[in-house]
Amino acid sequence: MKKASWILLTVVGVAITLISLVSAVHAYRTRDDYGIGHSRVSKVAGGDAGVATSLRGIRGTSAAYGAAYGVLFLAIVLGPYRRGDVWAWKALLVAGLTQFVLVLLRIPILDTQLGVAPAANQVVLLVVGLLLDVGRLKGPAR
Repeated sequence: MKKASWILLTVVGVAITLISLVSAVHAYRTRDDYGIGHSRVSKVAGGDAGVATSLRGIRGTSAAYGAAYGVLFLAIVLGPYRRGDVWAWKALLVAGLTQFVLVLLRIPILDTQLGVAPAANQVVLLVVGLLLDVGRLKGPAR
């Protein structure tokens, strides 16, 4: 199960990284009228180039952090986690749950569920991947 665990987590890390890079492309391709909720960036900006640039900047920054998270996630999965280090299992769980809780806060604070489903899918895959190798927590620390 250890092998299945790190392979599934590698797929999750690659997906996070690639999806974040695609999001960055949308942010920085100025002719791309990407969607924001049920509207387009041009409609939300209302013809104001400064607002459009700000929206693209926000998306670009979010994509940059997402890609960096994905790369760091992969570095942990393919290194210490694959070796069996207990701290790596715990670090992946805490990072994934932190991200998920912060996304969930949009429900009570912003009164929207937009973006919750992808975050839920990600955390479910993370937890399944970690549970495949939960036995490492019972062994001696490495």
